[in-house]
Amino acid sequence: MECTEVRLKKGEPVDRALRRLKKKLDKEGTLKELRNRRHFEKPSEKKRRTQRHRG
Repeated sequence: MECTEVRLKKGEPVDRALRRLKKKLDKEGTLKELRNRRHFEKPSEKKRRTQRHRG
């Protein structure tokens, strides 16, 4: 797994860099994947969840 990196630009506030980092993580889907892996999900639960999202 690659580390997501955001470099501070000269004179850039830290909160703006954090906002860029959050956007980048959201775009990559890293946070969503982390939430899904918090606990083990049985294959039957995973199947039920995917069917529920499809329609």
